[in-house]
Amino acid sequence: MSTQYSILFKQEHAHDDAIWTAAWEKSAKDGSETIVTGSLDDTVKVWKWSEEKLELQWTLEGHQLGVVSVDISHNGAFAASSSLDAHIRLWDLESGKQIKSMDAGPVDAWTVAFSPDSKYIATGSHLGKVNIFGVESGKKEYSLDTRGKFILSIAYSPDGKYLASGAIDGIINIFDIATGKLLHTLEGHAMPIRSLTFSPDSQLLVTASDDGYIKIYDVQHANLAGTLSGHASWVLNVAFSPDHTHFVSSSSDKSVKVWEAGTRACVNTFFDHQDQVWSVKYSSTGSKIVSAGDDRAIHIYDCPM
Repeated sequence: MSTQYSILFKQEHAHDDAIWTAAWEKSAKDGSETIVTGSLDDTVKVWKWSEEKLELQWTLEGHQLGVVSVDISHNGAFAASSSLDAHIRLWDLESGKQIKSMDAGPVDAWTVAFSPDSKYIATGSHLGKVNIFGVESGKKEYSLDTRGKFILSIAYSPDGKYLASGAIDGIINIFDIATGKLLHTLEGHAMPIRSLTFSPDSQLLVTASDDGYIKIYDVQHANLAGTLSGHASWVLNVAFSPDHTHFVSSSSDKSVKVWEAGTRACVNTFFDHQDQVWSVKYSSTGSKIVSAGDDRAIHIYDCPM
């Protein structure tokens, strides 16, 4: 592998409007790599990543308003998308067909996240509830109540034990999924939590906020384990690498930063986007990063392993 970080590929004008969300997953069936993007142009696009380039597979239409969040099931078979039209849609990635449309209630679906077993989709509501939809049933199965403000971000822990939510007022809540009990409320940020991500061993939670900081929490004890600064503006997205060694962040300052998990040092900054970068994700191996933002471009970066 290369010893330095570099940009591998750029897809300019990937959508007709700002790209707010991206996901990357490997198919359990044939090992192919799929990237899904969602845009304010109301569409979801499915891309195949092969031979170091992106090929558009499907343009998925059905949402009436901008798409704010996408996620891919862990076997790479399905994608979920949420939109300002208050619907969550489930798509078959092989056929490009819509499987289900779920009514999430007025402005009640922001970030969507598949559970680790891919049986559920969680989304945050403006009433401070985390709504859990069944993939099979296509209906709301239950809710977790933070008794707080509008939930902008959501993450499942990889071991399936926890669910974390981040609200518009900077409050983070961690739930025990088995009991539905609220375990911890963290007040480390004073501004909206745009994104959160668990480490692969489910021990750490990394949070990104409009206050410009990234915070790291010890999930078990709810201790603040670190505060990272480096971005010049809102931190919009964070994602952990599958091998636990690094995590990546993106910001309104148009940059993408790679951080070493152990030393908490920033080891690389990419300044290739022309506008704020809403989404960053690792590939399943951790050797690549995808980023997307308001400049309508999708970038793929090479990461030394």
